[in-house]
Amino acid sequence: GVFLYNHLQQKVRNAEALAQKYKQQQEALSAQLQVVYEHRSRLERSLQKERGEHKKTKEDFLVYKLEAQEALNKEKQDSMNRYGALSSQHKILKNQHDDVKKQLLDLQLQHNSLKLEHRKTLESQSQKYAQLQQEKDSEVTNLQDTVFKLREESKLLRKAHQEVHSQLLNAQAQMEEFRQLKEALQKMPGFR
Repeated sequence: GVFLYNHLQQKVRNAEALAQKYKQQQEALSAQLQVVYEHRSRLERSLQKERGEHKKTKEDFLVYKLEAQEALNKEKQDSMNRYGALSSQHKILKNQHDDVKKQLLDLQLQHNSLKLEHRKTLESQSQKYAQLQQEKDSEVTNLQDTVFKLREESKLLRKAHQEVHSQLLNAQAQMEEFRQLKEALQKMPGFR
């Protein structure tokens, strides 16, 4: 009985020690569980906060996406309008370019024609100028000959004029002598 009693006491002590051990483990687990609960609570609050922020971010993103889509559509419409305007302007400029090109070809043809005509006119003028120069040289030569002849004639006429003038002076002197002689004769009584 003592042995059994001692054995039972030993088992009780072992059981109490084991119970104490389990109690300590339970307390440790309770503390750990409390920490886990608190951590979970913080995580749930953080998750709730993240969900709220995510929801707000998602709403902001949807608003941004809608605004971006509207802006893109508006930009696309503006681009199409600009493209249409530029296309019309391009057609107008292309037509103007074709007109200017045609005018340039016409002007080049006209320029070539005028150039040919100018060359012909220049050649004709050069021939006329050479002919006129030749005629002028010939006329100058004839005029020089005529001037030389006229100078010779002028010399002869001066000489003849001097001779006539001398003869006139002689004739006047003779007339004066005749007049004086006549007066002298008229004064003579017998001659009358």
